[in-house]
Amino acid sequence: MIDAVTLTRELVRRPSVTPADAGAMDVLQRELEALGFACRRMKFGEIENLYARYGNQRPNLCFAGHTDVVPVGDAGAWSAGPFEAQVVDDVLIGRGAVDMKSALAAFTAAAAGAIAAGKVRGSLSLLITGDEEGVATHGTKKVVEALQAEGEAIDHCIVGEPTSAESFGDMVKIGRRGSINVDIRVDGIQGHVAYPQRAANPVPVLIRLLARLQDKVLDEGYTGFQPSNLEVTTIDVGNAATNVIPAAARARLNIRFNPAHTGASLAAWIEGEAKAVAEGFKGTVTVTPQISGEAFLTEPGPFTDLICAAVRDVTGADPELSTTGGTSDARFIRALCPVVELGLVGKTMHAVDERAPVAEIRQLQQVYERLIARYFEAM
Repeated sequence: MIDAVTLTRELVRRPSVTPADAGAMDVLQRELEALGFACRRMKFGEIENLYARYGNQRPNLCFAGHTDVVPVGDAGAWSAGPFEAQVVDDVLIGRGAVDMKSALAAFTAAAAGAIAAGKVRGSLSLLITGDEEGVATHGTKKVVEALQAEGEAIDHCIVGEPTSAESFGDMVKIGRRGSINVDIRVDGIQGHVAYPQRAANPVPVLIRLLARLQDKVLDEGYTGFQPSNLEVTTIDVGNAATNVIPAAARARLNIRFNPAHTGASLAAWIEGEAKAVAEGFKGTVTVTPQISGEAFLTEPGPFTDLICAAVRDVTGADPELSTTGGTSDARFIRALCPVVELGLVGKTMHAVDERAPVAEIRQLQQVYERLIARYFEAM
């Protein structure tokens, strides 16, 4: 059997700040191979990824997560070493304790228990990446594409992101809003402010475009989702002179959108607005969109019912089914199968003194154990 807290501490001691692996994937692979999982390391670029499977029959229940963590920030501000994995007053302190090495350990321990008890009537798999906290180009996205090309069948997936809000098990995520980043560059003609007829000032054009975009009400919400929002994140001109019309002005914005939109439709809208404000302007407006994920929703049904029942078995309460929060790798996994996210309370993720109560790590293991048992009973 595997102790989830001991394994979490061993993983936290690997300083796997994206894109470094620092041996974290080796720790996990060692435990899984000892349980009988067939493990495949799938390296793309400099990123280590792992796909592990126990069994070759369907249904295939997959757990997905990541070994990489964000930087520690000011290491001197931590009450314990960020990679020492100290347990103080029954609380584990360390980078990755919540997001999300505890979930990796809890599911591995739960899998060990299910295998020993003969509960796996099909297959268990784990899809683990080292690129969730980074740009996410050589991680889960690439692994999913490779598995699809091979015809690998995954029936349902649980992602171990820290989804609980105030107390363990009070929330699971059944969907996420999409995200699109947009860079806007307006190129004009530099000149003297006293002779504007000889120049083409890009700043008013950029201001008009941003105002048009901000004034648009994208939607009033979507079933199960909050309204989409557009936020301007930077405006840059870089003009230190007081008597020079600048040659260029730039801005960047992000839209978090619900299923009322697609990334492509929002990019097309912004490009249309840019074309409109550029009419009569003696310069150019360039829009460069980057879609980092589409909105998705796993409709409530048998799979979400199983998850709620597993949480209720352990905590005595039903979780809220939510679509709030940022993006996660579930946005890529949805191309393979229905996906739901369930993990610890996320209040300290990415913070100084990131920490997880030992009791909650053990509760998470119990929930995963109940989920595995219920899944293979029902499916």
